[in-house]
Amino acid sequence: MSGSVLVTFRVRGYYAKHPIVDNIVDQKFGVVMTRTCVAVLGFGEAGTAISADLVAAGAVVRGYDPVAQVTPGVVDCAAEAEAVLGADVVLSLNSADDAMIALRNGCRALGPGAVWADLNTGGAVLKRELAAALVRPSTSTLFADVALMSPVPGRGVRTPMLVSGEGAARYAELMIPLGAQVDVLEGPPGEAATRKLLRSVFFKGLAAAVVEALTAARAVGLEEWLRENIADELTRSGPETVDRLERGSVQHAVRRAHEMAAATELLRDLGVSSRIAAASRDLLLELAGCSSVETKLPTENS
Repeated sequence: MSGSVLVTFRVRGYYAKHPIVDNIVDQKFGVVMTRTCVAVLGFGEAGTAISADLVAAGAVVRGYDPVAQVTPGVVDCAAEAEAVLGADVVLSLNSADDAMIALRNGCRALGPGAVWADLNTGGAVLKRELAAALVRPSTSTLFADVALMSPVPGRGVRTPMLVSGEGAARYAELMIPLGAQVDVLEGPPGEAATRKLLRSVFFKGLAAAVVEALTAARAVGLEEWLRENIADELTRSGPETVDRLERGSVQHAVRRAHEMAAATELLRDLGVSSRIAAASRDLLLELAGCSSVETKLPTENS
């Protein structure tokens, strides 16, 4: 076709039967366009969604999962090391329990300048242990602690990410052009993980409270009423809500401890597990300086 641009691929090397393609050469203009090569380890919900977006963005994506199938368009590899070979960045998306095994199995195949990015939900200690265990074939091989800060379904590679560690800036440099939203933090591995887990205390705790409350409401035929009430409270919340919740819990700890003791008894009478209600009661008792609701509590004005 007249005026068309012919495109060919330059193959940098081979591992087993899978070619590693990293450059596209425009034969008309002689321009070399680099294609980022990403290795994805783990094809659960997050790995599947993120890898699909990376393929759509034009990256060369190589993947491995011992159980699940890789995303269409991803080069299916037989082991971590095979997937990692030739990658600019490795996304470890298996699980916190499997993160160290995946790293040890794959990191020796890393090339110069490559980034091993751990996206699993784990604590700061695990992230530092992973960084220390990384076998670095080159002094330019880097580790990045990546925290996914919202649910991945529906967002994929655009899921907001916090990144720390010596490989954070390089991770951002590689991933942002592929559509990622990356916020680079100063500091060692663990800084991103700590922020994610602090946030998880609130969000997962909130979710647990909602589940427990709705279960109890369902037992007395009031689920729809409570569901609407919760939605209304969340909709009307604003920046002042955080301060109100914190200050109110301290100022009114005595009264609220009795309230949550009664709520705990209600759930038990209904045959509903009261883990969250009981934990709330115990925290309020601690704030009030009491060991139990049977203790003669001071009045809130004392």
